[in-house]
Amino acid sequence: MEGTTVPSPALPLKTRIAISVAGFITDLTRRPNGTVNRRLLNALNIRAPTYPDPVFGFKSYDITVDRTRNLWCRVYLPLTQDSEPAHLPVIFFFHGGGFVYLSADSRNYDAVCRRFCKKIPAVMVSVNYRLAPEYRHPAQYNDGFDAMKYIDENNKKEKILPEYADMSCCFLVGDSAGGNIAHHVAVKAAGYSFQHLKVLGLVAIQPFFGGEERTEAEKRLVKAPIVNISRTDWMWKAILPDSDRDHEAINVSGPRAVNISALPDFPATMVVVGGFDILQDWQRRYYEWLKSHNKEAVILEYPTMVHAFYVFPELLEAGYLIGEIRQFVHNLMSKTDKGIPYVSAG
Repeated sequence: MEGTTVPSPALPLKTRIAISVAGFITDLTRRPNGTVNRRLLNALNIRAPTYPDPVFGFKSYDITVDRTRNLWCRVYLPLTQDSEPAHLPVIFFFHGGGFVYLSADSRNYDAVCRRFCKKIPAVMVSVNYRLAPEYRHPAQYNDGFDAMKYIDENNKKEKILPEYADMSCCFLVGDSAGGNIAHHVAVKAAGYSFQHLKVLGLVAIQPFFGGEERTEAEKRLVKAPIVNISRTDWMWKAILPDSDRDHEAINVSGPRAVNISALPDFPATMVVVGGFDILQDWQRRYYEWLKSHNKEAVILEYPTMVHAFYVFPELLEAGYLIGEIRQFVHNLMSKTDKGIPYVSAG
């Protein structure tokens, strides 16, 4: 029943405090008229620097894609025990934040990319896409796709990525709004002929999907941490103010969904679901929709986890998920003619 009392997730005090602070900032900075206090958000967004010199098993640097729209990416390179690995996958990463909050250099997402970079290992390209409500749909999808096109077209000439970055083994990874973006970028990529880049897989970590219907989880988990109906409804209006929630950007498996049966190159997909996430029913529908269209898909369920749990390294499940993503990436790479390179994380 709606509003029924449900058990609270068992989380460490450190995690609970971080979640409370994030929720407070979200509610403090969003306005009833659909705008945000961007100046305050920028002041509160703790940003991580780049590390162009090797440190802690990685190095990082920023690249500019389009100055006119402040489109840029942060690149992470793992330092392996092999001085020059044969080839490593390239992961395009899209951060979460309801299309409105955070950035590629936000401290928490910088830390996530560093962990992925070292643990998988992979060359990470974290895309700093434009934010709503200042920039509305489809700006975020265009930015993600254009970042891929830019690297595909200019990498060899400008040496954006090292030679061991294998453009034929690319993956799209995103959480929450970033998972939504990763899906829509995958749709665009599946219908485009790149020069060198090939997308093998998509990892949608608790993707931000929705619809006009109120699902069982949305009604049951009214006091769920991080994400609740009040916040999600506001975020959808921020990015699509003149549309209902059955728009194909929101309800990706709904009545106006893209016909992915017509996209033979749509990549194998991993869908991650948390049991204390109000979006879980939409995420499971997404998985079932992929399967119904004969797309390769797997689903991972973390019954005791909240939305964005993997951002908190103190949670054991965050480490488990990285291991699962590593295996997913390696399994798909093993099907290519190059196979999985032997590399040892530094």
